[in-house]
Amino acid sequence: MRQLTDRGFFNGIFLGMTLSLIVGLVATYLLTTLGIISVSILEVPRVQVLLEWSRQNLGLSILPFGITLGLYIHSLHRLQQGLTDQRPQDEISQLEHLNDVWTSLFFGIGVIWTAIGMRSALLYALGDPDIATQAGAYAVLQRLVEGGILTALTTTIVGGVGGYVMRVVKSSLLGTRLSRYYEEQEQNHGNRVEALLADIRESINSASVHTSARTGAAYVLQEQQ
Repeated sequence: MRQLTDRGFFNGIFLGMTLSLIVGLVATYLLTTLGIISVSILEVPRVQVLLEWSRQNLGLSILPFGITLGLYIHSLHRLQQGLTDQRPQDEISQLEHLNDVWTSLFFGIGVIWTAIGMRSALLYALGDPDIATQAGAYAVLQRLVEGGILTALTTTIVGGVGGYVMRVVKSSLLGTRLSRYYEEQEQNHGNRVEALLADIRESINSASVHTSARTGAAYVLQEQQ
């Protein structure tokens, strides 16, 4: 009992530290993307390049993508644990459906953010007809980039590739186990139906025997009379 309490205590501390770190990173990225603060990592230039690329190509879309990915991983872990514990079929079906929902949502975020980014870029580049008419083609393209067209195109790629990768991961990790689980459930259901039919048949036979015995006894009594 003492070991379980200590284990739960340390798990709670670890979970709290992890959530605090994630919230801090998300808040820092959000403030950096909005231009409220500026973060420079000179000691690790690759991280700085990655952050700059994410800001220019993904923008704020990295937040819904990250949240959806985290929920997908959590539901995938729960589904795996449910298969290990042989949970009821309705619970396994619900967990699998929830996992598919997060995959579809990942696709949807890419599509929705693409539409938002394209609209924002077009409004920024062509919102003022006078400026758009006087500016050259290169200037219009530059304004499209500044308006967020790169974010729109990148989120399409991330949403599509990420969604297919999530499907592949689920099929690779749990596809065989899910198929085997549903086959076992169908077999168990068939066995229960067969057992029920056998009980019904046995009850009918018993009733027929009792009816025959009563009919025979009544016939003997009638003959004696």
